[in-house]
This record gives sequence, C-alpha cells and structure tokens, in this order.
Amino acid sequence: MSIQDAYKQKRRTAEDALTVVRDGDFIIVPTGVGEPPALLTALSQHRRRYRDVKVAQILALRKYAYLDPETVEHVRHVAFFFGGATRAGGQAGWIDFIPNYFSEIPSLIERGQIASDVVFSMASPMDQHGYFSLSLGTDYTMAAVARARAIVLEVNPNVPFANGDCHVHISQVSALVESEEPILEVGLPNIGAVPQAIGKYVADLIEDGSTLQIGYGAIPDAVVVQLTQKHDLGIHTEMIGDGIMTLVESGAVTNRKKTYLPGKMVATFALGSKKLYAFMHRNPMLEMHPVNFTNDLCLAAQNDKLIAINATMQVDLLGQCGSESIGDLPYSGTGGQADFVRAANRSKGGKAFIVVPSTAKGDSISRIVPVLATGTHVTTSKNDVNYVVSEYGVAQLRGKSAKQRAQELIAITHPDFRAELTAAAKRLRLL
Repeated sequence: MSIQDAYKQKRRTAEDALTVVRDGDFIIVPTGVGEPPALLTALSQHRRRYRDVKVAQILALRKYAYLDPETVEHVRHVAFFFGGATRAGGQAGWIDFIPNYFSEIPSLIERGQIASDVVFSMASPMDQHGYFSLSLGTDYTMAAVARARAIVLEVNPNVPFANGDCHVHISQVSALVESEEPILEVGLPNIGAVPQAIGKYVADLIEDGSTLQIGYGAIPDAVVVQLTQKHDLGIHTEMIGDGIMTLVESGAVTNRKKTYLPGKMVATFALGSKKLYAFMHRNPMLEMHPVNFTNDLCLAAQNDKLIAINATMQVDLLGQCGSESIGDLPYSGTGGQADFVRAANRSKGGKAFIVVPSTAKGDSISRIVPVLATGTHVTTSKNDVNYVVSEYGVAQLRGKSAKQRAQELIAITHPDFRAELTAAAKRLRLL
C-alpha cells in the first residue's frame, strides 16, 4: 500500500477518530499550541460516553468543555503544569496534578509511571516520505508516541514541518483528522517599566557568544528585546517564541559560538505568532527535539556561557524561589526552570537568572520575603539559585553565606520594605 493510500484509509472525522479511545484510557496531549482543537472539541462533546478517561498535558491554552467539574467521572484533566484554562480547576481540586521536572516527563512515560494509551496531537501535513512533524509540541509527546496503543493526529497546513527528532510516520498512526483552523497565536506581551528595568540588568550581564534559554513571561521577553545589539548568541531552550525569532532577524543570534550543536538552535515547543510558525518551517537553523534532550542538564551544560532566564513569584532570604504556587494554591508548575538553572550552573561561564518584580498588588506586598509563605511549592532551591534580579538591582547568591544572601536580597527589595525585612532577618538570626 502506498503512503497516500494509507493516508486516505486512516482519514476520519474528529468524532469517528474517538473510536480509538476506551474507558480508563490516559490520553497524552502536547504542550500549548500543540493541542489539537478539533479532537479535543469532539472529545468534549461526547465526553459522557466515556468513564475514567484522563487527558494529560502541560500548559493547556483553551478552555474546552471537558474541563467541567460536573463530568470528571467521564473525562478528567491531569496537569503537568497549570495555565489559565486549568488553574481554577487545579486550585479547586477537580483537576489532577502530577509534580515533575519537565525534562523527566519522557522517562516517566517510558517507565510506565505515567500512562500513555492514546496520543492526540497537532501535526504538519505529511511529506513525500510519509512523515508528519510534531513541531509545535515535541516535548514528551515523542515518548508517548513510542508507547501508545493509538496515535491520532490532527493534520493542519498551518503547522510547520520542522527539522529534528519530531517526526511520526504514517505507519505509526491510527487515525488522521484534517483541520485548517489557524494555529493559536501568543505574541509578545506589553513590557512595562518594571520588566524593562529588570531586563536591562540581566542584558548587561550577558556576554557576546552566550547561549540562551528564555523562559515564558513578560520579564524574560523584556530581556530578549534588549539583546538585539549582542553578537553571536546561540539558542538552546525549551520554548521558541517571537522574541527569539526577533534576535535571529536582528543578527544577534548566529549560533556560531555554541560549543554544543554549533550552528543549530534547539527547542522543544513553540508559542508565538503566525510569523514564528512560518519561520520554523523547514528552517535548517532550527531543530525541535524531545524535552529529555533539550532540557537534559548535562547536554545543555555542554554549551559554554549558558544563560538561563526564568521568572518567580516569591523569594525568601535564603534564596528559595517559589515560582509555581501562591502559598499552597497551585498556579503553574516546575516546568523547565530547575532543569536550566542547574544546567547553567554546570556550564563554563554560565549564569542562571531568576527575575522577579520587587512587589505585587500595587506595591502593597513584597515579593522578597523573610520565609516563603506556608505551603509554597519550592521550584529553585537555595542550593541552586544564582542571580536574583529585581528592578532595584542584582543579588548574586551562589557561594554566599546566609548572612550575605540576606544582605544582597534586602538591597534589591522595594525601599518601602527594606527596614521590615532587615528586622525579620535579625529575628531569624540571619543578620
């Protein structure tokens, strides 16, 4: 049978493709815009026909109808990382959560510690050799493909065919659904005065020839826009977005000075604009790889001058960073922050930056605190933290004593809270 005949034989409507799903199945869905809207909409519409089906994903972006507390006995979401669509359900307890390092999700799947019965994924059109590209969310999906009983692809001409280890052959596919819906776009955020100030402090510490990992959020993006005058930067990251594309277009990113995979930039998922997705299509500079490759700390650390830039919500005076919860209320997840902080610490000349506005709620509370709020999920530990940057400056903590850390962090706190923090540090016998 030719690959074209195989394609036609496996083509289905979204509703018909659901026949591969059985009660009790664990469905793996890629990160972010890799989620297949036609398939998840069909699953939502017919969710009551199933019992105990779970849909597992990092960073769900759309609020599908199956995200419903009244029907969790039929289809329930399992988050590896909360986003806007799933946060309220996670906080209320009707959406499940599996703690993880992003880099280790593939191994959890490979070992059967996370099930993978069915894969639902967006995919590019098939090439002449019978391959589809899972370019938008390669992440843990490739590991799931290797173990799944059934693989269902939502084929969309707007999905780029990217290079790298992100390809699935028609012979592996159980069913295909065709869609032409535009890929969800997430552009650069508006950058206010505080992110801009933080971004400048970080940008000033990034040398020409560095290799960058850029996390998600306004402050990491504020760093990116201030790097266009740098030279010979490289990219080894988990997320590729419009900011990185801008650095390539400006000439700041060449990947020539990378000491691991020189000439190539690597990522594991995409989140950006239509222009970004077009930029990814068969771009020989870019490779999309599974997250156990991109976020492996030993591999990433082979890049000299590896720069990791990630945001947090709260930092205590020892340097512990709570980046994924507000007290005991889950907000996001560990993601790749811990992976790349540790990788940058191993890298020759590497620097790991944790960025944080000094205050929240209209300057009424400090984000730099004596101790983390009760129940806070610690993301970056006191042993891993290196640079903490607010709009008031840079605290370099690695190798510093508890006393020195407290002094450095108080110095970058909003002035209204410095006396209060100093008094608290004395009570804690840090000063």
